[in-house]
Parts: sequence; structure tokens; C-alpha cells
Amino acid sequence: MKRGFLIVIEGIDGAGKTTHARKLVRWLRKKGIQTRYTFEPTRGAIGRILEKMASKRKVDVRVEALLFAADRIDHLNKIIRPLLEKGFIIISDRYVHSSIAYQSITVGDQRWVEELNKFAEKPDLVILLDVDPEIGLGRIKRKRARFERVEILKKVREKYLELAEREGFKVIDANRGVEEVFEDVRSLVEKFLEEKKALQQ
Repeated sequence: MKRGFLIVIEGIDGAGKTTHARKLVRWLRKKGIQTRYTFEPTRGAIGRILEKMASKRKVDVRVEALLFAADRIDHLNKIIRPLLEKGFIIISDRYVHSSIAYQSITVGDQRWVEELNKFAEKPDLVILLDVDPEIGLGRIKRKRARFERVEILKKVREKYLELAEREGFKVIDANRGVEEVFEDVRSLVEKFLEEKKALQQ
């Protein structure tokens, strides 16, 4: 059985990650492709701790970074790797680059954050939905988490763009409407799958 692919949708809060990850899953399933939507932080035991921490004002950001890394390893072991072995395409709403972008800002030590996450499975494709922080925050209707402030998200966005240049992410302008953005997401994934199929023949 051929190994599946891990496709990651990244971006700051309000970029549209969840919307486009779910639309992508539906589109792939309509094409008859085994696909699974997943997300980070997870709803596992460690992910639930992180969810509670997100609303607290005083948090040790080093502990938080450690928990994100631990939650990711748990996610890999329980969901991502088993499904990849079964040939699934996994669409992950956030992954390791979220930790690097956010925790390197809060902790102030990108190398340490990267070291914590060095055992994370390398994604096959990373799509960065790039949005202006003020536009992104304007889309959030629920109570905002600790990270969700313009001054923080501006720095996180800059870090994402640095990572994109360094690692070759596909960057999409997410300031536009949902359907226009999704057309670009779909086109990128379609091209990626066609290239992989050609290599396997």
C-alpha cells in the first residue's frame, strides 16, 4: 500500500485555516480519495490542558511550548502516522510551524522551539494562508484567546513568512473571499497530487 500524504494548512488566527481545511477534505472525498481532517492542538488529554491555558492571562510560555510539542507527538502516534500508513491524505489544521511561529515569539528562542519539535513528521505540503492581522481578528466572533492581539499576530505573521521563504511553503493571499481563496487552495493541492502521481508511475 502506498503511503499517504500530510498536507498542512497554516496561518495566524482568523486566516481561514479551519474553513479551508474542511472544504479541502470534502473536495478530496468527492474525488473518491481517502481523506481525514485533523487539527492542533488536539482534543486529547494534553490538548485539553492547552485549551484551558489559552484563556489564562498568566502562563509559563516554556511550559506551554513543551505541552504543544508533547501534544504533537501524541497526535503523530495516534492519528497521523497510522493513517499515513493506510494511504490516507491527512489535512491538518495547524501543525509544527504553528509552534515555531507562535512559541518563538512568546518564548523568544526559536532554536529551542525547533529542537522540541525535531521529531515531528515532515509535512508533504504546507499551505500558508496569509492574512492581515486586523482582518483576521475581525473575522473572530468567539471570545479571543491570549494570543489573539494585533501586536502579537503581526510578529507571528512575519515569522510565518520567514518560515515560508526558508522552507518553501505555498503562500496564498487570504484577505479575499472564501471561494476565491479556496480556488487557489484547491488548485495547489490538485497540482501537488498530479506531480506525486506522475512520479509514482
